[in-house]
Amino acid sequence: MYIPAGMFLSMISPKSLKLGRPRNVLEVGDGAYGQAATERGAALVLADPAKGAEGVRTAAAGTKFDLALVGNVAGDVSKLLAAIKDQLSDGGHVIVPVPDLGALETASGLLRGAGLDVMRVDETTRGFAVVARVAPKKGKLSLTVGMLSMNEEPSVDKMMDEIRKYAPDAQILLVDSSNDRTPDMARAKGATVIRQLPPRGHGPAMEALMYAAAKQTDALIYLDCDGTYPAHMIPRLRALLEDGADMVNASRTHHYPKSMPVPNFLANRFFAATAQVMHGVPTTDVHSGMRAYRSSMTRAFEFSGEGDALPIDTLVLPARSNYNVVELPIEYLERLGVSKLAKVRGTLWTFIRLAGCVGQGERVHGREHYRHLDG
Repeated sequence: MYIPAGMFLSMISPKSLKLGRPRNVLEVGDGAYGQAATERGAALVLADPAKGAEGVRTAAAGTKFDLALVGNVAGDVSKLLAAIKDQLSDGGHVIVPVPDLGALETASGLLRGAGLDVMRVDETTRGFAVVARVAPKKGKLSLTVGMLSMNEEPSVDKMMDEIRKYAPDAQILLVDSSNDRTPDMARAKGATVIRQLPPRGHGPAMEALMYAAAKQTDALIYLDCDGTYPAHMIPRLRALLEDGADMVNASRTHHYPKSMPVPNFLANRFFAATAQVMHGVPTTDVHSGMRAYRSSMTRAFEFSGEGDALPIDTLVLPARSNYNVVELPIEYLERLGVSKLAKVRGTLWTFIRLAGCVGQGERVHGREHYRHLDG
């Protein structure tokens, strides 16, 4: 399909595009948009928009990209998008900035025609951005199992042994803020440890963990280091990702767990009910400390760890953006060591995060992209 010059691009600020955290970027344009991704460490390759599909193939030279950006192009856009799709990695994304609603409809139709799944529409300062992706394939995924740790001497040895038992081929990654022997004990059993000192809190540590894992493997399974989450569920979570899920939320509070104080259970169910009312996300646990993520999905978002309650964003935003989210009930176990939960601050940040997700992505209706499984 041929379109006139300017159909796909107005004077949209590169800073207003939500580029996520790609490892490498292909831009059909002058590099203005890709430069924002390079500031986060991405490698950038430029393709001449005047050369169309051939320019994409020549510039890419067989490289697979996490993200492609379509600039101010004209001509046969259908062929251009087909060439871009061929250069995207499994689950890779493409972003098309457009100036108005008419161009938005055109761009969405062209992306679907090229065999790409339209995931969400972001509103920018002077228009819109359509975000689409190559549907991820089913099959084996390389895995990082990650934990956050802060003075976890009572539990870290046991957790390392459990992870090795249930995911012997996985890389193990800790983001650690301890002043005891926790990091040394983890390293002694083969973990990679990222030290975050002085401690900055759960959010920044989780942000560091997610994006470090997304650079090195196809998937991340995260679980708390205090022994409350069942490591024997790691193979089940991994299998769900390998069967096509983008994210698996392991719910502690699908049923009442005896190891959780009743006030904590009621608070968690209230938070989950609020997420359903505000965002149409039918979850039973917005704060689970055990989740599985495809790295291709993680890289498509700019999750900010500043403040508490980051698990809200990493659940609600993918669910609102039409990713395949699965929720699975799990057993919640007795804690090893001392709880570090800051209840008042965590509650405040829960509602800040829930409010901050309003208007992002495309509201989920029913359970089309959010499935509940039996334990």
